Amino acid sequence: MLDAILLFAVSLVANTLSALAGGGAGLLQLPILLFLGLPFGVALATHKLASVALGVGATAKHLRAGTLDWRFSGFILACGLPGVVLGSVLILQVPPHAALWALALLTMGLSIQSMLSPQLGQTANPRNRSGSSFWLGGAMLFVIGALNGSLTSGTGLFVTLLLVRWYGLEYKSAVAYTLVLVGLFWNGTGALALAFQAGIYWPWVPVLLAASVIGGYLGAHWALVKGNRLIKRMFEGVTLLTGLSLLYKALML
Repeated sequence: MLDAILLFAVSLVANTLSALAGGGAGLLQLPILLFLGLPFGVALATHKLASVALGVGATAKHLRAGTLDWRFSGFILACGLPGVVLGSVLILQVPPHAALWALALLTMGLSIQSMLSPQLGQTANPRNRSGSSFWLGGAMLFVIGALNGSLTSGTGLFVTLLLVRWYGLEYKSAVAYTLVLVGLFWNGTGALALAFQAGIYWPWVPVLLAASVIGGYLGAHWALVKGNRLIKRMFEGVTLLTGLSLLYKALML
């Protein structure tokens, strides 16, 4: 019972922050599953399944707000999902040390870049929506999808900043796309792929699902109410902490 209460509290905080920042639930949720004794592969699959509920909670809020362009959403899914499957297949065969180092430094770089651009993502400025630049963004989504399938911490943050920096979305809209498409579809695909290889620890799934749904809805609600400036600050903070967490994991390997 104490383990379940601790798991719910940590997961609720992680998912609420993730729904505000556009990613980063794995910063707290995956480590607590490892701390409670799950092997890495099982913890990763269990976390990804729970993250699907984060997408459900956020989807409920954003569907009512009408913030998503479904044609653009289909493009993000078509580019990212094959990468997720590839990453999920590779993760259990590839030593993660070098990838953790690269991902840690890149994630912290996202935070620093956003901090150095005060007006980034504050207003919508659509760009790169046709021609080769449109598909180059799709290739970057495929690479992020592969990272999402293999290393769970922080990849939603990559999607959020790509949508802001490359496609010109404001933070509020970018976070909505990330939570719905990455949270619901990318993580769902990754959870299925990993479940067949490593398995899922089902006794803790109801606790994680409840925390994810509630946290996703609360974070999406506050994001819509508070606006882009708060979301940008949360993105920068969660991204920096995620990068430091990944760096710590790399040093411990």
